[in-house]
Amino acid sequence: MAPDRLLFRQLLAGRDFAIDDAMARSMANYSYLIADRETGEALVVDPAYRPLEILELAGREGLRVVGVVATHYHPDHIGGSLAGRSIAGIVELLGAGAVPVHAQEAEVSWIVASTGVGASDVVAHQPGERISVGALEVTLIHAPGHSEGSQCLLVEDRLLTGDVLFLAGCGRTDLPGSDPAQMYETLTRRLAAVPASTWVYAGHAYDAAATDTWAHVRETNPVLAPTTPAQWLAAFA
Repeated sequence: MAPDRLLFRQLLAGRDFAIDDAMARSMANYSYLIADRETGEALVVDPAYRPLEILELAGREGLRVVGVVATHYHPDHIGGSLAGRSIAGIVELLGAGAVPVHAQEAEVSWIVASTGVGASDVVAHQPGERISVGALEVTLIHAPGHSEGSQCLLVEDRLLTGDVLFLAGCGRTDLPGSDPAQMYETLTRRLAAVPASTWVYAGHAYDAAATDTWAHVRETNPVLAPTTPAQWLAAFA
């Protein structure tokens, strides 16, 4: 495969779309487009706030969205109710055209309950399964801790981590479906096989940089410093 066949876009809510949405700006969510340049097929990762604007951005690149990937069920990533406000997300995107929503099996019931989509709209995946977009393959890494069915996406040399891992921290473990012990296992074991040269792309713009290598994140991120579960739980649970 040609090295430039992957078309990858990191889109910041409140800057690249939903620019007049104060909540989008304050929450600083990233959405992503993963596409095959040759076929024009694309996946949207975590569409929220103004999902139809994301479709418009894809269209300007000559892309046809053929699926959605949800890293987890929280409304700021895929829509629903947050702090008394209704956030647009996968419901509105599916209203513009039926496409599959890919999620870990453990997250399906949470997605259905929080967004109101039908269970038949969500494709349930097992850990390690792959989905295709054109000739590209995306590996789905089950990464529980922030939520029961959180997942990370590995496509070529890029790892999309949702709220599992930020460049200098990790997602909360005190929310419904969270599990601090599972988060430690995810950070130390489930992500251990990711190559050191992989670029990490998180679900929020909480850091000064938009991305960093997995090698540097492992060296500098404080949540990756503890060497035992007891140390990690004492510091971060």
